[in-house]
Amino acid sequence: MGHLHFLLHFLLSLSCFSCTVLSWNSQQLYRSNNYEGSSDLVNLVYHMGPVLASPINLYTIWYGNWNPAHQAIIRDFLISLSSSPSSSSFPSVADWWRTVRLYTDQTGSNITGNVILSGEHYDTSYSHGRYLTRLAIQSIIKTAAVAYPRPLPLNSYNGVYLVLTSSDVMVAEFCRAVCGFHYFTFPAIVGATVPYAWVGYSGTQCPGMCAYPFALPKYENGAVWTRSGNRRKVMGAPNGDVGADGMVSVIAHELAEMASNPLINAWYAGDDPMSPTEIADLCVGVYGSGGGGGYAGMVYKDRQGRVYNVHGVKGRRFLLQWVWSPVRKRCFGPNALD
Repeated sequence: MGHLHFLLHFLLSLSCFSCTVLSWNSQQLYRSNNYEGSSDLVNLVYHMGPVLASPINLYTIWYGNWNPAHQAIIRDFLISLSSSPSSSSFPSVADWWRTVRLYTDQTGSNITGNVILSGEHYDTSYSHGRYLTRLAIQSIIKTAAVAYPRPLPLNSYNGVYLVLTSSDVMVAEFCRAVCGFHYFTFPAIVGATVPYAWVGYSGTQCPGMCAYPFALPKYENGAVWTRSGNRRKVMGAPNGDVGADGMVSVIAHELAEMASNPLINAWYAGDDPMSPTEIADLCVGVYGSGGGGGYAGMVYKDRQGRVYNVHGVKGRRFLLQWVWSPVRKRCFGPNALD
């Protein structure tokens, strides 16, 4: 869930995140202890609700004044979720989604592997202002659904909605308690019950909190300490923009949880459905093998110093946090060494 996502980011940053970066060309990998959040004590429970087993029609709402280059980074990530093996090198974004697909509903149906970017709406007029409450996010979806002359379909069968706010939009608790969140809409506001998520652009508002590991809190002075005690600079964003690349990992986090817990009654740990610990919350800050306990894990680094762990369409590279695997009982991603 969004608030836990932010708090874990903050607490782990206090304990000095570190990350081993690996050259994709040299592939000089080394073994380390298998942390990755592994534990038999994690009580992730299925609460009998639905998962997103039908092909997902994803509708994106760009709220505010967006840089087209930033939109292209995010759009290419979304397209990469269902890309064919021929369009992306291994490990790919689609390979990362395969861990999410391991979750099933009460009929035994797995989460779908078919995520289609089915529509986009551009709310450049700030229809609900530049200061938004959480509930206002639902009103933005409603506005998009009745927009003239090109309304966004209100798809209550297999529609999922992603509201992305630009750098000049303030959302309640953004940068203080959340980097993003997901929930479901209320029919009284939107006209139907559909899963949705919101993520804000943090590149100018709070990159050190919501765009880790491409930025660090100001008190870290642009560097972290590795396990060996060496001083290391922040890592390079794989597509050249701290805010957009940071958003991609938060979007991945929220989409994974929305697919496995769309109505907040499916897969989560904890006793409070209003504050669940979901499959991505369990792995915040883990991006590669050996990750955990304030160590991000082994990832790749290109010749320009940009860090990533998966490939996408059009030659894109992304750094996505891992999610909890119900089979391995630990955090896992396709760049894992085992």
